Amino acid sequence: MLEIILGGYAFLVWLVFIKLKLFPWNIQSQVGSVAGAIVLAASIIFTINVVTPSSSDVRVINFVAEIVPRVQGIVTRVAIEGNTLIKKGDVLLEIDNTPYRLKVKELEAKLAEATASARTLWQDLDSAKSSSIAAQAHLDLMKKRYAESSELAKLGAGNQYDVESFGTEVKKAEAALSNAKTAEVKVQTKLEGVVGPDMASVAQVKAQLESARYDLESTVIRAPADGIAINVMVRPGNYLVSMPFRPAMSFVEHEQRILAFFDQNELRYVKPGDKAEIALQTLPGELLFAKVDSIVWANGQGQIAQSGVVPNAPMEVVRAPLAQKYAVKLIPVAKDGEVLPFIPMGARGGGAIYTDKMAPLHLLRMVMIRGQAILNYLVLKLH
Repeated sequence: MLEIILGGYAFLVWLVFIKLKLFPWNIQSQVGSVAGAIVLAASIIFTINVVTPSSSDVRVINFVAEIVPRVQGIVTRVAIEGNTLIKKGDVLLEIDNTPYRLKVKELEAKLAEATASARTLWQDLDSAKSSSIAAQAHLDLMKKRYAESSELAKLGAGNQYDVESFGTEVKKAEAALSNAKTAEVKVQTKLEGVVGPDMASVAQVKAQLESARYDLESTVIRAPADGIAINVMVRPGNYLVSMPFRPAMSFVEHEQRILAFFDQNELRYVKPGDKAEIALQTLPGELLFAKVDSIVWANGQGQIAQSGVVPNAPMEVVRAPLAQKYAVKLIPVAKDGEVLPFIPMGARGGGAIYTDKMAPLHLLRMVMIRGQAILNYLVLKLH
């Protein structure tokens, strides 16, 4: 398109100076014509780089989840093959669940025992209350006998031995009543110790049982999302452990991010929602239509790592590093009735964003990006 504009400019110069001879074709007009062509070309180039910025660094990025088992054990089954499409929730592999299954059974038995013990506490409380009532009645009787014997001894109708004997019985009855009250309080305290609807002992075993069941479910490892598993080297008989630096496999999620990197002074007019076009090398001759999702206004040069060392100022004799670019997140958009093509992870290419400024100049960038898509057919190597 730029060549067409310059060709039109050259035709206009030829028509004015050569064909119609409206002005003399001398050294001054020749220099002016060349200077005009240079100014026109520079103005167009500088303008389209701002109103419709382009990037030669567009990357397709997928999230990768390292599959690390939560529990350890021997692999009994590998349910998938590498590099095949897997749906979220599909089984990837299974670990021998024997020890975890037995642990669940053990805790189920403990839960039944704890539940039965909790039910007997109400009976223990009734028994403790009955014991307290009986001890209180016996104490009242002994106090009455003690008072009667003391009165008879004062009147000379009784002996001092009976007074001392009933006094001793009163103290024994008081001790028995205190023990009965203590036993009643202990049972009552256990009944008051609840977690939600369950007693503390039952709730504790339930929590252990839930944890054991979770471990049992974790022996079956499932796909965290739609995608493909790669680097599937694990086989039945391998022993897996919960170590992040020894994953069982890598899982490439189907969800993708397309990032285009631009110089820091190219994005002044770019905003979310602007249209974009992408020419990927994996899709020669095709354009991927997209829109701007957001601009990542951050890069590594703006970060200072946390440490106890005072950062050094750059030395004056060392040339400053080149400014890092900013990433723009793009979202592919399918046209009506069309399906988005398959985009492999790590695909590279170029792209352009069309702002709402000076729309007629967008045609120049459209021609350029389509030319780049056609050039992607070429494989430039000699070996």
